[in-house]
Amino acid sequence: MKDVALQLKNVGKSYGNKVVLESIDFEVRHGSMVALLGTSGAGKSTLFRCLTGLEPIDSGSIVALGESIHELSPARLRAVRGQIGFVFQQLHLVKRFSALENVLGARLAEMPIWRVTLKSFSRADKVLAFECLDRVGMLDYANTPTQLLSGGQQQRIAIARALAQKPKIIIADEPVSSLDPLTARSVLQTLKAAATDLNVAVLCSLHQVDLALEVSDRVVGLRDGRISLNMANQPNDQGMMQKIRSIYQQRAVHSDRDEPLQRHVA
Repeated sequence: MKDVALQLKNVGKSYGNKVVLESIDFEVRHGSMVALLGTSGAGKSTLFRCLTGLEPIDSGSIVALGESIHELSPARLRAVRGQIGFVFQQLHLVKRFSALENVLGARLAEMPIWRVTLKSFSRADKVLAFECLDRVGMLDYANTPTQLLSGGQQQRIAIARALAQKPKIIIADEPVSSLDPLTARSVLQTLKAAATDLNVAVLCSLHQVDLALEVSDRVVGLRDGRISLNMANQPNDQGMMQKIRSIYQQRAVHSDRDEPLQRHVA
């Protein structure tokens, strides 16, 4: 059995009297990809802020790589975050920098201050950055300014940057929400390859049910701040599909809005 990389135990979060997350329990194992489904307002964004350690939780625990992240000192929390690659909707790429320079940015945390000041990257860091660009199919664009790349290409650069951290966990929050179906599928397959080939634990928040079923090993569903689904991915399991349908209240969000959803949620 694969080792657990990320584990949430009875996590709760409220804002005043409003309960946003309640009794959240699930785990992500090394070498696997977990898709987190849920409508807007289900609590996904709050959960991801809690996973980064930037948002406190009111109850339970979030254990990443064996350490409870909300009980760590700031220095130790930074060390744990250094082993987690984050890919968000807002990519935070430096648009005037080349693709290669953006990926090399992932190495800054491990560089001595004089190298950071001089932007003097080691040969090993440059080789790693090129390898990560190659892995996401962007090697030919290494020297291209990021602002000249398409949305899908920029998303791949963000994934390459995350991979350049040599992460043990990747957390991706709606990484394909603004992409066309074909590009979205390609980007998710890149994340899936990170899990399969590099033994990374991947947690990916998605709206597109069909894509989630294509790439994930496990599906977790949030509804009104609670877990309503936590199952191994079995698209032919009618029980699972019924639970997915209930998450979206009889309507799932598909990557291609012109194509019927019945083959996924009927």
